[in-house]
Amino acid sequence: MGFFLTKLMTVFGDREHKVIIVGLDNAGKTTILYQFLTKEAVHTSPTVGSNVEQITVRNTHFLVWDIGGQTSLRTSWYSYYCNTEDLQNAAILILANKQDVKGSMTAGEISRCLTLDAITTHNWHVQACCGLTGEGLTACLDWMRSQVVVN
Repeated sequence: MGFFLTKLMTVFGDREHKVIIVGLDNAGKTTILYQFLTKEAVHTSPTVGSNVEQITVRNTHFLVWDIGGQTSLRTSWYSYYCNTEDLQNAAILILANKQDVKGSMTAGEISRCLTLDAITTHNWHVQACCGLTGEGLTACLDWMRSQVVVN
């Protein structure tokens, strides 16, 4: 019965799930974060430090940390996930952003370039998207939710 209640509470959003968005500067991390929240493009400036927002997808709560991507900030990335036991069960979602830009790599090309097939210890997915228009972002949230509901 305890397992059933735990699973039931997870499905109905009793737990908050942590998400870290990391990437190079000007990759569109903040644009995507606020597109998740507002469903529209928001003018952003380079993130110094981090932005933190809560996103709810069908009663599943995500606390999303958007970490600045400038070279000077990259050395601090490890502090967001260093010694985190939860990473043993973490899923990896790679956003192939800026699909509206001519010549951008496809999700398949990114997967091959990063040799993601070699990752067998974690679930992973590459999702083509566009932070400015929101295209593909619903699929990102659905995949994230599917990963926490399964676990």
